[in-house]
Amino acid sequence: MKFKILTLCLAIAMMLDWRANAAETFPSHPIKILIGFAPGGSADTVARIMGPKMQELLHENVLIDNHPGAGGNIASELTVRGTPDGYTIMLGTIGSLAVNQHINKLSYDPATDMQALSLAIVFSNVLVVNANSSVKTLQDYIREGRVEASKESFGSSGVGSAGHLAGEFFKITAGLTNQHIAYRGGAPAMNDLMSGVLPSIFSSPTDAMQFIQSGKLRALAVTGSKRLDVLPNVPTVAESGFPGFEAVNWYAFTAPLKTPPEVVNKLNQAIVATLKDPDIAAQLKKLGLTPNPTTTDEAAKFIRAESEKWGNIVRKAGIKAE
Repeated sequence: MKFKILTLCLAIAMMLDWRANAAETFPSHPIKILIGFAPGGSADTVARIMGPKMQELLHENVLIDNHPGAGGNIASELTVRGTPDGYTIMLGTIGSLAVNQHINKLSYDPATDMQALSLAIVFSNVLVVNANSSVKTLQDYIREGRVEASKESFGSSGVGSAGHLAGEFFKITAGLTNQHIAYRGGAPAMNDLMSGVLPSIFSSPTDAMQFIQSGKLRALAVTGSKRLDVLPNVPTVAESGFPGFEAVNWYAFTAPLKTPPEVVNKLNQAIVATLKDPDIAAQLKKLGLTPNPTTTDEAAKFIRAESEKWGNIVRKAGIKAE
């Protein structure tokens, strides 16, 4: 019995020593950033802007690995079930990290079953209508939206997406009767808005900016607490008669739970330094995205608070899975 206990102790000691050595030499092979959406989307764009600088800082290849589907849940599950060694991390969205668990039956809770690394970006949604619409201002939109059986519906890239949540939050706040129309992605929703089939979208700046600038879409309001630098003449919802209203979109980096602290620290340092790099920050700001590097504790606290906030909105709005 004593021999078996000694053998077990030696095995545990060797495992701990191996983990310590692995953390010290991290990274020694390529790191994958999981993205829960198709190439070309906002999350993918952010990861590809950040990837080369992170690669430079970590002295190892950083690969973008797309796993689209289920509102980001596929990538999230891969992260939760992944090996906690730092070589597989995820750039998650507000939907995949703070909302989906309140709409779908998941076997995990991203707010507690992942290791937060850092927030990445925070940005406002933009309420846009077709340039040919009779709706010229947010006040027009509210009047139309308060009409019984209003036709002033709003679309989004899917149930539980940031645009859907912003629309439902505004609907509750302003007392509107308009309805949400879920699409299978931002592109088809934008196509219907451009063609006049869909009245409005709470869109990300990256998806809407080119059409706003070309005069094809009209921006009525932004949902953050401040105006966007790229849209200085577009008011916030808060300053348009709804003080305190804020519905921001955000992305954050996470890793599998129990990733060694030394590895978590190295990843956090690389992410933070990348987001603080002037060139990276400039590229993101041109898209209406604000870099928001944080400590791991700050990121974890933020994700938990957002999960609670949007869980309440999901329940109030009666949002159900498709």
